[in-house]
Amino acid sequence: MASEFVIGGLASVGATFFTNPIEVVKTRIQLQGELAARGTYVEPYRGLFNGLVTVGKNEGWMALQKGLAPALCFQFIINSCRLSIYSEANERRWIHTKTGEVSYSLGLLWGAIGGVVGSYFSSPFFLIKTQLQAQAAKQIAVGHQHTHSSMSDALRQIYGKNGISGLWRGSMAALPRAALGSGAQIATFGKVKAFLVQKDLVVQPTCNSFCAGLIAGSVMAVAMTPPDVIATRLYNQGVDAQGRGLLYRGWTDCALKILRTEGMYGLYKGFWPNYLRIAPHSTLVLLFFDELILLRNKFAPQS
Repeated sequence: MASEFVIGGLASVGATFFTNPIEVVKTRIQLQGELAARGTYVEPYRGLFNGLVTVGKNEGWMALQKGLAPALCFQFIINSCRLSIYSEANERRWIHTKTGEVSYSLGLLWGAIGGVVGSYFSSPFFLIKTQLQAQAAKQIAVGHQHTHSSMSDALRQIYGKNGISGLWRGSMAALPRAALGSGAQIATFGKVKAFLVQKDLVVQPTCNSFCAGLIAGSVMAVAMTPPDVIATRLYNQGVDAQGRGLLYRGWTDCALKILRTEGMYGLYKGFWPNYLRIAPHSTLVLLFFDELILLRNKFAPQS
């Protein structure tokens, strides 16, 4: 399981370099018009491609990689946990039925367990990633603006102000995001891979992993966007001297306030950037993971 832990982390790190610019735009779209009715606020980011250009023009193209360092740490930890747990469950056949078929519900369960474990331990980096990605030039700023100059500076500021609990602020609210997203992705990936081979549609391992990862990413984006919006808002909101959120008291309070002021649309803000980030990211992570597992097995000493 130790090698799967490292391989899962490395697979996600490789994918994050390509998808982080989309994550920057997605985060800002989710924050613009916070708790305001649709059509009553200025939208600096009108979709993914407009957002990429807006960031590039106002902050320079390197700004599209804001929050990359904590994003890499976050992805390494969460995917190390969830992919290693999934791999272990698969090898021990905990996600298979008595007839040997891959069970979607069991895959959903083990994917959710891995996602929750990984999300909790990686929460400080998700917090810092969100706050760094939200920092923008004044003319295109949305949401609460923090004053971190780097990941290490953010760690010092948050810890100095609110202690160790401040670094885990919002961690419990992020668990539904992880459970839904990871469960849907992992369960779909395993089921689709088995289906493609069983029906003799895509049997070549690399192509099989690619197709299954793409479909899994699509399902993941639909399931994950509302809790992702809520997590982004909770992580980015300002806090008072006691470390309490200035806008939201928790997950349920945030969800209800968004529904009351922004409607269902508010919970799906940034869906297309989220989809266009998650689908390729999921495909690359799961493809890299399978390829690294094959590489490990190829060069591992034979017992």
